[in-house]
Amino acid sequence: MFDFKQYMHNQQMRVNEKLNSLVAQTPQKSRLLSAMHYSLMAGGKRIRPILCISAASAVNEKHMNVLPVACAIECIHTYSLIHDDLPSMDNDDLRRGNPTCHKAFDEATAILAGDALLTLAFEILSDKALNHPPQIQLDIIRIIANAAGPFGMIEGQMRDVASEKKLLDENELEQLHKLKTGALIKASVKAGAILANATEKQEHCLNEYAKNIGLAFQVIDDVLNVKGDPKRLGKAVGTDSNLQKNTYPGLLGICQAEEKARQLVNNAIQNLQQFDYRAEPLRAIASYIIQRDH
Repeated sequence: MFDFKQYMHNQQMRVNEKLNSLVAQTPQKSRLLSAMHYSLMAGGKRIRPILCISAASAVNEKHMNVLPVACAIECIHTYSLIHDDLPSMDNDDLRRGNPTCHKAFDEATAILAGDALLTLAFEILSDKALNHPPQIQLDIIRIIANAAGPFGMIEGQMRDVASEKKLLDENELEQLHKLKTGALIKASVKAGAILANATEKQEHCLNEYAKNIGLAFQVIDDVLNVKGDPKRLGKAVGTDSNLQKNTYPGLLGICQAEEKARQLVNNAIQNLQQFDYRAEPLRAIASYIIQRDH
C-alpha cells in the first residue's frame, strides 16, 4: 500500500537539502542570503516541487533530472510569499509560525530577498549543467516564466489587490485564483511531464489534473482562513475578511465551498485514469488538499 506520509517526508527531505545548498551562506555572512535562507527554509509543504517530481514519475520512472527545476519553482513560490506579506500587500506578521521576512529583517531586505529568489530560480533553470536538451530547457523556462509573470501569478495578485472591497462573481473569482495560485501549480506539473517526455495525451490529462487541484488548493486556503487553527496554520485567520477580499466561503458559504473543493479533487483524480500505480503520489496529493488543516 502506498504510504503517502512517508513519500511526502522523503521528497521534502530531498527538496530541502537541495534548497539549503542553493542559498548556503558565504564566509562574508551576507544579509541578503540570510533573508533568502530564512524564508526559503522556514518550513512549508513543498507541494509545488513535489508535484513536479511526482508528475515526472507518473509518466516515466527514468525521467530526466527534475529536482533542480522543482527547487527553482519553490524559489519562485517563496519569493511570492515574501512579497505577498509586505505592508503594501497583505501586511502579515506571521508566515509558517514565524515572523514574516519584513518583520524578521526589514521591508527593504524582504523586497530584495524576494527579487533575489526570483532571479535565482531562472539562473537554476538556465544552467547548462542540467544537461537537458536545449529546446526542452527553453520550453520549461518559458512555461514557468509565463506562469509566474504578467499572464499568471502576478496578474492574479494584481486582480486580488484591485478587487478588495469589490464584489466579484464566481467566474471572476475563479479566473483570479487560476492565475494567482493555479498557474504555478499547473506549471509545476507540466514541467515534470515535459522532463519525462510525456505524450500529448498524457500532458493533456496532467494539465487537467493540475488545473483542478490548483483551484481546489485555493478554495481550501480560503476555508482555512475562516475556520482554521492559527497554531496549525502558523498565521492569523480572518485576514481575508478584514481586508474585504473575495473568497469562496464569502461567495458560496463554507459548506458549498468545501463541496466545490471535493468536486474539483474528484475531477483531478478522474484525469489520472490512464496512469498506473506510478501516479499514486498525484492521487494522494489531490486527496490531501481537501483534508489538510494547514
